[in-house]
Amino acid sequence: MVAEHGKVGRPRSEQARAAILHAVDDLVTELGYGAVTLKGIAERAGVSRQTIYRWWSTKAEILLEASAIDARQELDVASRNDPVDDLACYLDALIAFLTTSDAGRAYRALVGEAQHDASVRDLLRGTDPIGESAAVVIARAIPDADDSSRMPQATAALVGPIFFWVLSGRNPDDLDSRRLAAEFIRAATAPATGS
Repeated sequence: MVAEHGKVGRPRSEQARAAILHAVDDLVTELGYGAVTLKGIAERAGVSRQTIYRWWSTKAEILLEASAIDARQELDVASRNDPVDDLACYLDALIAFLTTSDAGRAYRALVGEAQHDASVRDLLRGTDPIGESAAVVIARAIPDADDSSRMPQATAALVGPIFFWVLSGRNPDDLDSRRLAAEFIRAATAPATGS
């Protein structure tokens, strides 16, 4: 393999790592998760399988890292002056991520695989770029919601309707992110009722 300036040898590590992360997104989009192999990722990235094994053990690990990097960028929305606008903007970004981004499609493939592969399920539990990004926006919109024991449920309540809609094949254009954001804030700020 040829490195920079025409010298023979291995490419610099960061170049190889970036090539692998790009290759996995592309292959999952082109072939589907099940057809992607570590050999195919290595070939597409122009690296050896040994290079892949320096950082990852499975294609799911590579795909999750690639998706997480892109999710953190694509779901980082600017703060608004209005909590409903803030959450609606985030939900619009989430819809776009899950439906138009290669990284979002790859993330959806991982979610699907997690339904019958415990190792992928454990991987998603350990790295949750959607939950992390949602928690940031929720904490901005509802400062009292930043309770670590309640935040996982709050993030699920915010992103759950979007995931259901997209993963069940419904038309994302029919989603009203502003209405969903307003409903979320009403529910999150409503006084707790005793039993």
